[in-house]
Amino acid sequence: MSRDVFFAGLKARDPCQSSAAKVRALFEAAGFGDCIDSDAAVAVKIHFGERGNDSYVNPVFARQVVDKIREHGGKPFLTDSNTLYMGSRSNAVDHIVIALEHGFSYATIAAPILIADGIIGKNYREVKIGKRHFDRVLISGDIADVKSVIVLSHFKGHEVAGFGGAIKNLAMGCAPPAGKQEQHSARPLIIEGRCIGCGKCLGVCPCSAAGLVDGKSVIDLDLCNGCFECMTICPEHAIDVDWETEIPLFTERMVEYAFGAALGKKAGYINFLTHITPDCDCVPWSDAPVVPDVGFLASRDPVAIDAASFDLVNRQPGLRESALTINRGEGEDKFRGLRERTDGYRQIRYAEEIGLGTGAYRLVEL
Repeated sequence: MSRDVFFAGLKARDPCQSSAAKVRALFEAAGFGDCIDSDAAVAVKIHFGERGNDSYVNPVFARQVVDKIREHGGKPFLTDSNTLYMGSRSNAVDHIVIALEHGFSYATIAAPILIADGIIGKNYREVKIGKRHFDRVLISGDIADVKSVIVLSHFKGHEVAGFGGAIKNLAMGCAPPAGKQEQHSARPLIIEGRCIGCGKCLGVCPCSAAGLVDGKSVIDLDLCNGCFECMTICPEHAIDVDWETEIPLFTERMVEYAFGAALGKKAGYINFLTHITPDCDCVPWSDAPVVPDVGFLASRDPVAIDAASFDLVNRQPGLRESALTINRGEGEDKFRGLRERTDGYRQIRYAEEIGLGTGAYRLVEL
């Protein structure tokens, strides 16, 4: 059975058609009020963006969701989990600082910020799921402990998952560093002849696993936690993984974590299809968008909303002044165009298989 996915485009000719108004309208149309229990805490799961990144969800949009939750009697708080890699969000203190720097102040969003897995990522719960790769997953405590969650996701490309949307936001964003490491569990390879010895991989490695020997990068696989940051930062694409065996398993592990994060929750999902960049908002930059802005989607089903987002992005013409060099035509897979060995839709297929949701959807335009 298909699930409704509500869509609001970006055209506007009066105040009732503003982007903020559309977020509020989507909240109501998708029935998110049914997710809210009176006088109960509601997690608004969001990505605050790495320092240097500016494509994260606009805090003005988060405010609309916060206000709607309060209208329905809930107690909203904004939340995310600490990162596996080194950066501006690897502990709760720095994480809250970067959130404030990016505009998520109380004056803007009218809600507190709680980093769900605590100061150093040790606050989490075990959630039993009984799936192929995991019998149990680790979910950040302040997310695991609430019954209601509204997930706000910037839809964009990703180095290995193909794309990041609601499923990835659930999986990685609701897991502490230990849970993120369980999902990754892939190890990078150095491609002989490509490394120029720039040392950038050393600067981002959280485990001191990367080093230089005779002017070339080496990775100690016993120390490596599989976070993929060295792959993302390498200017010569000299670091890779075994795509045939490692990445399909990574995707399945990620989807199983999303299942655990959503299990037992009353949840709503909004995907923001604007400034659709090649990379996750975890990178400390924002590249040029690869397609024109599309609009906003809302659904009670994380799989349906990601399937609809995937299709809507791929219907767009590719932008020439971007990282997209192939698959620019309308209807072509833009995410494979960015990284031809990725298979983003594997998220949808496996999510359907394990019962997270359905990829069949009915697009309802507001």
